[in-house]
Amino acid sequence: METYISMPPIFGLFGLLIALVIYFIVVSYDEGSEKVKKIADQIHLGAMVFMRREYTYLFFFVLVLIALSYFALGFNTALAVTAGALSSSLAGWLGMFSATKANSRTATAAAEKGSKVALSIAFYGGSIMGLCVASLGLVGLGGLYFYFGGDPATARAIEGFGMGASCVALFSRVGGGIYTKSADVGADLVGKVEAGIPEDDPRNPGVIADNVGDNVGDVAGMGSDIFESYCGAMIASIAIASTLDDSGMMLLPLALASIGLIASVLGIIIVKTSSSMSPDAALRTGTIGSAILFIVAAYFLIELFIGEGFVNIWLAVLTGAVGGVLIGLITEYYTGSSPIRKIAKSGETGPATVMITGLAVGMQSVVLPILVLATIIWISTSLTGLYGVGIAAVGMLATVGITMAIDAYGPVADNAGGIAEMAGMGPETREITDGLDEVGNSTAAIGKGFAIGAAALAALAIIAAFVETVAHNKGEFELLLSDPRVLVGMFIGISIPFLISSITMTAVGEAAFEMINEIRRQFREIPGLLEGNAEPDTAKCVDIATSAALKRMLIPGVIAVGAPAVVGFGLGAESLGGMLGGGLIGCVAMALMMANAGGAWDNAKKYIEKGNLGGKGTDTHSAAVVGDTVGDPFKDTSGPSMNILINVMAIVSLVISPLL
Repeated sequence: METYISMPPIFGLFGLLIALVIYFIVVSYDEGSEKVKKIADQIHLGAMVFMRREYTYLFFFVLVLIALSYFALGFNTALAVTAGALSSSLAGWLGMFSATKANSRTATAAAEKGSKVALSIAFYGGSIMGLCVASLGLVGLGGLYFYFGGDPATARAIEGFGMGASCVALFSRVGGGIYTKSADVGADLVGKVEAGIPEDDPRNPGVIADNVGDNVGDVAGMGSDIFESYCGAMIASIAIASTLDDSGMMLLPLALASIGLIASVLGIIIVKTSSSMSPDAALRTGTIGSAILFIVAAYFLIELFIGEGFVNIWLAVLTGAVGGVLIGLITEYYTGSSPIRKIAKSGETGPATVMITGLAVGMQSVVLPILVLATIIWISTSLTGLYGVGIAAVGMLATVGITMAIDAYGPVADNAGGIAEMAGMGPETREITDGLDEVGNSTAAIGKGFAIGAAALAALAIIAAFVETVAHNKGEFELLLSDPRVLVGMFIGISIPFLISSITMTAVGEAAFEMINEIRRQFREIPGLLEGNAEPDTAKCVDIATSAALKRMLIPGVIAVGAPAVVGFGLGAESLGGMLGGGLIGCVAMALMMANAGGAWDNAKKYIEKGNLGGKGTDTHSAAVVGDTVGDPFKDTSGPSMNILINVMAIVSLVISPLL
């Protein structure tokens, strides 16, 4: 295996080079008129200011974490925490920088060159995020594995990489989610409902903050979310294999991720060459083509690394890859098919029935994905024990380059539509950007479903690694339901997602309150603003959203990192194991319900806005807007926070397991 140990970071560097080439292709397109440039610069500047201030907060938090890791677990773990935090931060920063450069070029291409070129630019903008996530995971994690020499005794310190990445992901997801939804809710309620002006109207002071929020929440936040699941799955598989002292099984997750990166690059090429198709067909062809290429290549790679008995491991990888697709398709159904028409129809009797129907859809949408996850767990563990869970999670996440590219495409297309509206680029341009945005809404819903499934499987793999590690250290360790210590831990664990959801929902409400009051003030006090004769103070709204998000993201982060240490050292490893089990079930169920209910409310509103059930301006539409407003923090703040919450708790538990 020593021959191949340097390959993952080399593949990662290759992926970063491809991302750089794509970035230069994106910026070679025309940025547009001075008016378009001005709007795009405001969005770009707002996004980068938020990231700079957020990373300043993060620096001090991670510094404390590195110091604690150094004194408790040694230099290697502290080094791994540093590498994980830097890799995750860099992935989010590079992806968002590129996405905010692609949005104006997408709008300009839509106006001057048509939908095919606009699709290419938007997809390229998202592809940079996808490739950075996959490549920096391989450079950081693969580089550490190479540095530690693949030795089971020292490679265990690599678990610190996951802890560093997860902490950054939690702050990015929670902070970005609070930002984007405070801006979105404020802009929509005052602009569309009270003032009666269109979405993305340049008269609305909150519209720039809203567009910035699309990037900090759905590009940087989602990128960090997927990054920590991607790395967590590999780390868990390496940790489980290290207890078996099998070098081939230890290196295999990194090798699979390497060929997954190549498959993702080929998938991006497939999307580009399929531009004659409709946007949704082109994106779907690239995703499925990438997955098929990966599964075929994985068969031969696993045979090379494992030898006899390799088929069972390949089947576990296949199970994870197919399961990820199924969860995405189920999510697409609940957020884009007959359920949204049912919610829209319920709006004819007012907002209350919209809320009831949306919640019912969200609750029902939990069942099938949970059954898919249970099937993946059953099959993969039957095939190859606990290692099967980890390697199935790697199989689900290996083509993250194309998966994340398609997800990040959505905010670029959404921003392009906003820029087209604010710059007055005409109905023909807006029709093209709306078409791209509609596909982006679908890909975002699928991406959220995939992210939840991936996070659940990665967390379960990390929990399995935690159990194996404690058992390896203690000689014997079991989590039994008859043990009151385990039951106490389970009850504590399942309460945490409810607490974090409450904190994040409250944060959005409080931040939106500040935003609403500021937008109302500007409409009231700036002469001629509503008539279009004055400029709004958009910078003030950006500052309100930024400050609100950064102040309110700290408490969830402290709870997620601190709870495992408090329970583990206070009540013991058995209670900590129970807490992880209860937390996993609670987080997955809450994440699915909130993400799918929120997505369904959003698309029900859009269904009415297309002219169905009376269209815009009707009481039915107003009822649907209320549902969408409640659903916004569900799907973009609290729901996504659950993915990272369980992974943070699991990876912190795994890191501290030698001390228990």
